[in-house]
Amino acid sequence: MPPHRLPPPSTPPVPLADLLARTDLGLRQIAGPREGVAIHWVHTSEMADPVPYLLGGEMLLTAGMHLAEVTRGAGEESAAALDAYLDGYAARTVAAGAAALGFGIAPVHDTVPRALVAACDRHGLPLVEVPAGTPFTAVESAVWQAVTQARHRELTRLSEAQRALAAAAARPDPASAVLRALARHVHGWTALLAPDGTVGGSAGPRPTTSVRAAAGRLAQVVGAGGPSSATDTLPGSSLSAYALTGRTRGSQALALVVAADPHDPPAHAIASVAAVLLSLITGPPTDHGPAAAGHSAALVRLLLGARPAEVAPLLGPPLWTVVHAERRRDTTESAASLAAALGTPLVAPDPGSRPATAPETHPDAGPEAAAAPGAAPALRALIPAGQEITAHPGWTLGVSEPVPVAELPAADRHAASALRRARAGRAALVRHRTPGPHSIASLVAPTDARQHAQALLAPLAGSPPLLSTLHNWLSLHGSWDRTATALGIHRNTVRQRITRIAGLLDTDLDDPDVRMELWFALRSLDRGAAPG
Repeated sequence: MPPHRLPPPSTPPVPLADLLARTDLGLRQIAGPREGVAIHWVHTSEMADPVPYLLGGEMLLTAGMHLAEVTRGAGEESAAALDAYLDGYAARTVAAGAAALGFGIAPVHDTVPRALVAACDRHGLPLVEVPAGTPFTAVESAVWQAVTQARHRELTRLSEAQRALAAAAARPDPASAVLRALARHVHGWTALLAPDGTVGGSAGPRPTTSVRAAAGRLAQVVGAGGPSSATDTLPGSSLSAYALTGRTRGSQALALVVAADPHDPPAHAIASVAAVLLSLITGPPTDHGPAAAGHSAALVRLLLGARPAEVAPLLGPPLWTVVHAERRRDTTESAASLAAALGTPLVAPDPGSRPATAPETHPDAGPEAAAAPGAAPALRALIPAGQEITAHPGWTLGVSEPVPVAELPAADRHAASALRRARAGRAALVRHRTPGPHSIASLVAPTDARQHAQALLAPLAGSPPLLSTLHNWLSLHGSWDRTATALGIHRNTVRQRITRIAGLLDTDLDDPDVRMELWFALRSLDRGAAPG
């Protein structure tokens, strides 16, 4: 039986055509479909059955070493055995969800076996010939480079869309302005719909009749006490509907409906932000008027250059809690539903969150090695102090302690750290706790502690990844696996980094006294700036 296939990561995939177009790699497709093939990550294996170690969406690379046992002997019987073996190999690889198979020429085979070409054509598996001069690591590097570049473009787009939506929310007739801004940034049609089909506003290209009918059905689903969000797919268009928690007609809520390109995942994240803003904007004045007015005034002043501390009185509560949230793979809950559960409209994507890429591989890890896959990008929320924060199904939460507005940057780091601990420990919610007034750290003046920390950790100052790895590794009691999970890298990479850190610091990280001193140093830096 094929393993349970995980949903694809939220990072943009790499079109196989882009890899084939790179002349430095020299790849050549010789079998299987050639259109619409997308690579999410790369896995190398010489196992006869790599299926248990595939997540789905990989380009599986092999040099064909596992064929040696099958090809021993000669004659028709050996050829028939090879045909049967390769047919089963291709079938299992497709069933596991692999996107493509890369076969390396040399040192084992001079050409790709014809039986493998036929099997891949038969089962619809793209087969790529990797020339002798191209190491598998070059293919892996090309994929991760393309993913990183695409992710950077995606995060830039999310950040620009968030700023545009926030600016639109501060304009006259904010609901219409947000709809127009949203339509521009998702390159599609947006509308506010009541369950009875009444249009409360729309923007973007006029939808087709089928799209309009499907949008009406989705508005009924989310507006009549159903789920907080729903989706549908039509040829050439992906529809998403979000129940707005602000305005209702009787017991039926208005819905934001978005029709966008089905191959544009960031559109969903952008629409989720707009849904939160529209929930606030369309809320009844009797319920949200003072708060909404204060938030709008604070937003306007921030956009015009004011500092957070200057607009803090407009927000109302003197103390605020920061929450970092990460959507788990097993849920389709939207940011709007999380905002409703947390009781705040102040929710936004975290542009610095860890991308959900494939687990990092290592040349010494062996074909069976696999780290936990990355999770979806994080969201950040501001919640008035005193408001209860509990675990929310489908999300992993890191929660700071309540702080005044001037200390929100530190609380943001604490919430991020709590989220990393929650992710590593597979907990639904972790809260940051500041040491009490009688802690050991209180015996040293903060300025002296930071100066000592900067001197102690100076060899790592130019490498944020090393600082971050040390911070996580110490906080997780030296666990390789939990640190790898928290950082989204392979455990062998954690070992390599810790070994390098020990060398740079010229110290023994197995010594508990050394670990304690380094932890206090990192905590001292954390009170003044993020550890990386």
